[in-house]
Amino acid sequence: MSQFTFKMPDLGEGTVDAEIVAWHTKPGDMVSEDQLIVEVMTDKAAVEVPAPVSGRVVSVSGSPGDKVAVGSPLIVFELTETGKAAEPDAAPAPAPAAKPLATATATVSAPAPAAKPPALALSAPADSPPAAQASAARPGRVMTSPANRRRASEAGIDLTTVAGSGPGGRILTADLQTPGPRAAGPRAAAPDTPETTEIKVIGVRRLIAERMSEAKRNIPHFAYVEEVDVTELESLRVHLNHSRPHDAGSLSYLPLVVMALTRVLESFPQCNVLYDAARGVLVRHRAMHVGIATQTPDGLKVPVVRNAQSLGLWEVAAEIRRLAERARGNKATREELVGSTITVTSLGKLGGIASTPIINAPEVAIIGLNKAVERPVVYQGAVAVRRIMNLSSSFDHRFVDGYDAAAMIQALKERLEHPATIFIPTVKTP
Repeated sequence: MSQFTFKMPDLGEGTVDAEIVAWHTKPGDMVSEDQLIVEVMTDKAAVEVPAPVSGRVVSVSGSPGDKVAVGSPLIVFELTETGKAAEPDAAPAPAPAAKPLATATATVSAPAPAAKPPALALSAPADSPPAAQASAARPGRVMTSPANRRRASEAGIDLTTVAGSGPGGRILTADLQTPGPRAAGPRAAAPDTPETTEIKVIGVRRLIAERMSEAKRNIPHFAYVEEVDVTELESLRVHLNHSRPHDAGSLSYLPLVVMALTRVLESFPQCNVLYDAARGVLVRHRAMHVGIATQTPDGLKVPVVRNAQSLGLWEVAAEIRRLAERARGNKATREELVGSTITVTSLGKLGGIASTPIINAPEVAIIGLNKAVERPVVYQGAVAVRRIMNLSSSFDHRFVDGYDAAAMIQALKERLEHPATIFIPTVKTP
């Protein structure tokens, strides 16, 4: 037999370590080549690591939440002389002769916890004979199955106090589950309910915490909120949904806002920028790679609609939907989750009146959509019911002046309130 030590691989882009998110194998397991063995998280993305060889797992390094440096041992495999997987261990010796039931079942029952939970409420069936409703512990051997002994042990039930409804007083599963008055006899004391629960911050949630903290600590946020009359936009959205292509999903405000934003950024290129802090350089992008903040079971992710300025409305809608589904299903690739130049976030129906979104560093701007509601406003000199939605945005005040931020949002408002202009490119003056 020989051993093979697999080290944490270099996952690219200057990664020096990776966090263990979840092991999919343990010492003693047999694995085959290319079988998933561990999920790790870098500062860029989650990565599934397959087994490089077939063999038996001897040891693993690190628990979920621990970081392992690139090049450090990650997992050790045992191989045969020829490099094939080691054969399973020899079969265990035959079990000794069966003991009487009351003794043998003690080896399969779960060990009693230090503080036992309350016993289940017990009662004999209504048609049980009076003798079956004993009120004192019975001497002698209790008749029941090994499974019921395990259930009783886990629940802290003294089986000698349970009235069995089976033949000869045998305790059935129903006797442990039937609600009703308690059988007489001592029951385990209820454990104290813990006042706190500790949850280790790992994986995507840790990465979110680190990035949010860094962004708020290093970026002087400038927030700007403006209300937008989206009555006409809603009318267009409803019309387009009625006439949408057969294979297209329902259109939300998000693709329309992304389309409008790409038009506006043509006049405000200083907001389509990444700040390279290490070099002290602003990197202005011609292409508009729009990040879409997406809530997933693992936390907030930002998949990227690349070159949004070159896509049509239905293409933007389809790409947002595709990326959101992949992000929520934990199938998004690293390339789909990095490289945005500006981010749009929406709380949908939970959008509230206003919010102060945190900038997705190293970007310098983020646009937030709040809830659209109908309310009375003064419109063309009269009170009318209009559909109003607030835009809540944040800018890096080091590089985007307040005037420019306000002007950009006003330009975006103009496009959204006159939605036909969303589909007209900006006319640049000579």
